[in-house]
Amino acid sequence: MSPADFVSPLRSQETDVLIIGAGPVGLFAAFQLGLLGLKARLIDTLDRPGGQCAELYPDKPIYDIPGWPVISGQELTDRLIEQIAPFEPEFRFNQRVDSLTRRPDGSFQIVTDAGEVHVAPVVFIAAGVGSFTPRRLKLGGIEPYEGKSLFYAVRERAEFEGSDLVILGGGDSALDWALDLLPAVKSLTLVHRRDKFRAVPHTVRAMEAAVAEGRMNFVMGVLERLDGDNGELTAVTVKSETGSTTIEADRVLAFFGLNIELGPIAEWSLDLEDGKQIRVDTAKFQTSTPGIFAIGDINSYPGKLKLILCGFHESALAAQEAFRIARPDEKLRFQYTTSSSELKRRLKVA
Repeated sequence: MSPADFVSPLRSQETDVLIIGAGPVGLFAAFQLGLLGLKARLIDTLDRPGGQCAELYPDKPIYDIPGWPVISGQELTDRLIEQIAPFEPEFRFNQRVDSLTRRPDGSFQIVTDAGEVHVAPVVFIAAGVGSFTPRRLKLGGIEPYEGKSLFYAVRERAEFEGSDLVILGGGDSALDWALDLLPAVKSLTLVHRRDKFRAVPHTVRAMEAAVAEGRMNFVMGVLERLDGDNGELTAVTVKSETGSTTIEADRVLAFFGLNIELGPIAEWSLDLEDGKQIRVDTAKFQTSTPGIFAIGDINSYPGKLKLILCGFHESALAAQEAFRIARPDEKLRFQYTTSSSELKRRLKVA
């Protein structure tokens, strides 16, 4: 799937549970919440679901997921997406949660770096080892262009329509967006330091076919210079072993990997251990702030194991308490998916 396949319209500021992080644990939390009739909205700094699992080792085999003798990080993500589809969760990608505050009515308000405001009575922090932020170009004088004609993520596809677009990078994000945006742009040039790529094989083949057919260009080299005025690009210069090449461009997308950091979470007055992990109880996996839960690698408690399957267990218990907070006037009934007609209706298998 392309990152664009997960872009969903924001139907309302409010939802039942806001999940910060769309890795495997965040995705399974959406499933557990869905079983209880709670709507989830997932917010992630990446441009697609899967978190570290899909971004850093999509093809790496995982051997300790129950029921799967072996499964890759991307395959696990795909199965989890398929599992939560009946509940129609909302996704907000390429956004970092900058602030989290409690409102007078007891609910929580989250504001992202894209200016979006989200409100819910419950927040799940499933941020893994921290937030992923794009690595900036190491080139002098780029500041006027950043956010104006030089970007590190696609937030609005319309920003690139009809443009002369240069995409820098050789991984999944670079090639996926190159193929996705290709029909909408005036011209597209992919720039990578070598002719070997880190994307999945079928994506590489699709990109190479587009180049062979003349629908997009490929230049091997590294970015040397940006040309333009007042943050508006007119061209870029790429340096290779044989010299320099100037390419007409008014938009640049740079995908040079990610930095991992705890980010604004450290400022949310939660009980932290060594400034890196959030302490929780082991009955509900709630933090020191009622209504805020931490699941997966981001949390800490006696006996904690940093395993995906442990995060799944934490999600299930946290979801039970989340229901009590989000639906204080309703009785929580424990049900099994094998026998409950209500759960089967929610799963759309009845």
